[in-house]
Amino acid sequence: MIKGVSVRPLRQIVDERGKVMRMLRRDDPWFERFGEIYFSVVNPGVVKGWHMHKRMTLNYAVVSGQIKLVLYDARPKSPTRGRVQVVATGQDRYALVTVPPGVWNGFQGISSFPAIVANCATVAHNPAEIVRIDPFSKDIPYDWAVGAAERGGG
Repeated sequence: MIKGVSVRPLRQIVDERGKVMRMLRRDDPWFERFGEIYFSVVNPGVVKGWHMHKRMTLNYAVVSGQIKLVLYDARPKSPTRGRVQVVATGQDRYALVTVPPGVWNGFQGISSFPAIVANCATVAHNPAEIVRIDPFSKDIPYDWAVGAAERGGG
């Protein structure tokens, strides 16, 4: 829905010992470059957002639990400016979600236990490169309340 955002289902290799959850390889056609990998843990019902990176491309994969990832395109020259995209993803809907620079994003834990979100970012963390606003700011047309999307609020 939002230009430059992609959602790619990822493979899980399962056997009697457990599983391997592949995320990203340097020879994948969509791999851009490596900056850093970090993990963000989000508790059930908690919202982490809104934030937007000026230069960093995000590559999210949820290795445990489930999240609702919400994206908002405020890029002035984007053909999808003003659009909101919601992606439900997690260990049961394992996918790589790529978010380009300039797209606002945030996520909410929607499983009954903390979710673990991996991010393989294209640049190392730099506080001057990120912009943050309150997750309940009216600057982004999305309501995080449970059921709000079903009522037309998100």
